[in-house]
Amino acid sequence: MEMRIDDPFWLLFLLLILFYFGFTAIKTWTKSSLLYRIVYCLRVAAVALLIFALTDPFFYQKDQQEQIIFLMDRSASMAGMEAELSKAIDAAIAEKEGHQWTGVFTFAEDFQTLLPITKDKKPLPMDMAINQERHTNIAQALELASNSGNKDLATRLVLLTDGNETQGSAIESLQRLQSDRLQVDVFPITQQARTDAAISRFETPARAFIGESQTFTVTIQADVETTARLIFSLNDEDYDQKEVSLSKGNNVFSYAYPAEKDGLAKYEARIEVADDAFLENNKLTSITDVGGTPRVLIVSGKEQSPIPALMDTERIHVSEMPAPKLPQNLSSILGYDAIIFDNVPATAIGEQQMNVIEQAVKQFGLGFMMIGGDQSYGLGGYFKTPIEKLLPVDMEVKGKHELPSLGLVIVMDRSGSMAGGKMELAKEAAARSVELLREDDTVGVIAFDDRPWEILPTEKLGNQKEAVDKILSVTPGGGTEIYKSLEKAYEQLEDLELQRKHIILLTDGQSATSNDYDSLIEGGIESNVTLSTVSIGQDADKGLLERLAETGSGRFYDVSDATTIPAILSRETIMMSRTYIVDEPFYPIVYDSKWNSLFADGVPEINTYIATTSKRTASVALESEEGDPVLASWNYGIGNAVAYTSGSGAWSGGFQSWENWPAFWNRAVSQLLPSFEEVPFAVTKKAQGVYTVEDPSHSSAILDITVINEKGEELPVQTEPTTPGKAEVLLDAEPGLVFFSIANEDGATYKTGLTVPYGEEYNIVEPNITMLTTLAERTGGTVLSSLDGAFRDIPFESGTKQSIQQSLILAAMILFFIDITLRRFGIKLPARQTRRAEEENQVPETVEQLIKAKKRS
Repeated sequence: MEMRIDDPFWLLFLLLILFYFGFTAIKTWTKSSLLYRIVYCLRVAAVALLIFALTDPFFYQKDQQEQIIFLMDRSASMAGMEAELSKAIDAAIAEKEGHQWTGVFTFAEDFQTLLPITKDKKPLPMDMAINQERHTNIAQALELASNSGNKDLATRLVLLTDGNETQGSAIESLQRLQSDRLQVDVFPITQQARTDAAISRFETPARAFIGESQTFTVTIQADVETTARLIFSLNDEDYDQKEVSLSKGNNVFSYAYPAEKDGLAKYEARIEVADDAFLENNKLTSITDVGGTPRVLIVSGKEQSPIPALMDTERIHVSEMPAPKLPQNLSSILGYDAIIFDNVPATAIGEQQMNVIEQAVKQFGLGFMMIGGDQSYGLGGYFKTPIEKLLPVDMEVKGKHELPSLGLVIVMDRSGSMAGGKMELAKEAAARSVELLREDDTVGVIAFDDRPWEILPTEKLGNQKEAVDKILSVTPGGGTEIYKSLEKAYEQLEDLELQRKHIILLTDGQSATSNDYDSLIEGGIESNVTLSTVSIGQDADKGLLERLAETGSGRFYDVSDATTIPAILSRETIMMSRTYIVDEPFYPIVYDSKWNSLFADGVPEINTYIATTSKRTASVALESEEGDPVLASWNYGIGNAVAYTSGSGAWSGGFQSWENWPAFWNRAVSQLLPSFEEVPFAVTKKAQGVYTVEDPSHSSAILDITVINEKGEELPVQTEPTTPGKAEVLLDAEPGLVFFSIANEDGATYKTGLTVPYGEEYNIVEPNITMLTTLAERTGGTVLSSLDGAFRDIPFESGTKQSIQQSLILAAMILFFIDITLRRFGIKLPARQTRRAEEENQVPETVEQLIKAKKRS
């Protein structure tokens, strides 16, 4: 062990301080008291210790050990190389010396330990993680690896990669490693020869008009000469294909196609190549906004809607489709200017479609209208859904209609097969049903696996929040036994004095035993207990559940999309707990609105409507005698939403024979169409994940930018204004289509779709030898041609440091404390020393007296 210092400059300063104190001591030492001398020495020692501490002294213990850490790239660009690289690393580790420690880590977008740092010669495990697909972050891997081992040991990082990083900068990371014992070797990896072709660019016009010839430009990159099939699709349907010959490198093709349909057109180009290495880079998407007449989509429930026949098809392009065929992606929804739901139940569409529509109205100005019927509004199960959120009315009826006394028991499957999304949706559905009930309603929840579990006892609801919390705490587990739980539910309801008593059975499996369900349900019918059943997935006993619902005078739901479960239970609860349908003919009250001109000569009689409650900022044009909204509208985000609570058929009564009935629906469409001013903001890609948004007039002080993906999910973005009317947007999104909604402070808006291309991992590129060589040279490492050289001696010294800086500072503080104590309280000397000091002090006084006496004489 030896002492070393890191900052010897302070030793020179120490010599100067000691010289000064020594010179001062020579002048005053002989005339000073003992106390003064002691205090002086203490002060000199304390200052010397403090200055010496500034040199950062430490005891150093040398160590012969070293550590070599392998960093293996397992990103998508390295696919197929795992076995070969593992074999090479195993062979190198087998030849290491006893004083060398080794570890193996893998990286892509993340960082994982494959072999912990150890002194033993261990082979690599066989269960290596699958290749990551999106990014390669070499910088992060270097920093994490350098902090993973013993920092007191000389370390060599051996980087096995092609050097094509898609995140971070490995060169810049060297400044953050902060180690004088670290060396980086690189082992460049060149992919084995293989066939790969990629669409690197696909462009269509941003805007076009019907009949206009659109030019498509496709750039295909290939690493070998080959042939491919180039296929174009429009809105997810193939419409043309070409056989193309590809040479090595970039191949550019151009084609012209007429714009045949108006609206937002999603074009996709993809290629099919024999023995292609990567399928992920074989397609790209582009968006074209084709101008033309407004496009309106009528979505119908069980019966075909009569509305299309009433529309002015010369000025409005009208499409109709049944609810189950409603698109799930945002690009298809944005192909329409407005969507009308005519008596469509929420159980016929999924949660994703509702989310997509809600975002399309809010962020992109889509118009939306809901029409009443026995499958619509509250009876359709829209309580607490995105559709209720965007409409100008609430599904809940608040204190205006007679409500029957209700007893409801939910029998919910919690077997092991329900684990995951189905269980969470079932719990949300049950909780949503409880939220629809009043405090005086009777409710019970039974969860079952191989036996019943009483989650909520069947009694008056009372504390709604506490009941919801209990439901949400249910966990899956066990088998499936339906009969005992259903029997328990009937037993709890049969003797209750209530107007309506109902059981909802929800399961995804088959009962382990067969029992006499008919006798059980028929006994319940005599006590006015009804039963509805919900079958989830393909494994449920659909035949049994359908028969139980039919026998129990309820409804059977066959669920293929689990996201509809909450809507189903909401609908069942509302049907039993509310009287929503008001079927007494009346003349609606007309309020001042944009619809007034239609009612100048009077308003027809309406037969039936669905009771709802208007929201606070909604504009009500027609209202019932009981104060329920019949026709209401409002702005939701930048879009318009209209609620018509009567129906398109017999419910509307005299409206069907009313001369303004066609004009009513055309007026509805005009109310739904976007009313904002659209400004063509420019959106361009600056770099991977970075986009520039610019107002061509440069007059916008503030830009409000929202990005939505195809599923209707709002993506997190970072927006940084650069100049007036210009901003940069940082976006991290999965490959595919995203849609920008842009608005400024004047209300001007713009919407556009952009393609987030496949990750750079799938680009056809050569190894980045330049970056890897620079990385090795700056750290004193080597570009290896074989891993055998990874275990050569490291030109750095290993050793442990034990700093004594704090000890020196503590010693100096103690000396200063003693110094202060002595100067404050003094020091008591022995008697003999005291007399001698007095005699010495008297000598000068006697001489002085003699001189004065002589002068007097």
